[in-house]
Amino acid sequence: MTGFDRARIEAAVAEILAAIGEDPSRPGLGETPSRVADAYEEFFAGVGVDARSELGDPVPLEGATAETVILRDIRFRSVCEHHLLPFLGVAHVAYLPGESVIGLGRIPRAIETLSARPQLQERLTEQIADTIESGAGARGVLVVLDAAHECVTTRGARQTAATTVTIAARGAFTEPAARAELIALIGRGIA
Repeated sequence: MTGFDRARIEAAVAEILAAIGEDPSRPGLGETPSRVADAYEEFFAGVGVDARSELGDPVPLEGATAETVILRDIRFRSVCEHHLLPFLGVAHVAYLPGESVIGLGRIPRAIETLSARPQLQERLTEQIADTIESGAGARGVLVVLDAAHECVTTRGARQTAATTVTIAARGAFTEPAARAELIALIGRGIA
């Protein structure tokens, strides 16, 4: 991760603790700035990383044609850029290969890279679709994210069961019938 400044994060966390009236050096909080820096290094490891590199080299189909590939229930976590609180969910990805396919394990890696930065779910959905479309040469892409945001579940409205669904479609999957069929195959009943 380029640009990660551990010392600044630790100092900032100590300052936040002092600003809420806590003693950052008291037992129980003494190591908190270091722990938060560890977490932030993991949470924001995707900053500045091109997620297309996670897709690896596409595998040519060599004259064959592939129909739609669907990978469901990919767990992800990110941090909302508005409150720096986590949001957790599942991603469902469908793509229509061009002349090659990508390894199935590569799609979760790309999602992990894109989600490991301050994010908006709406932007994350679009970035995943764009990454697969451009990185895999896909003729169509559909991405559905369903996530619970801690800024909704633990503060403010405190709607503990609320989730947010976002959808991005590219190429052949922008056609309503194709999109509806894929959403049905994902099995989530999302309209």
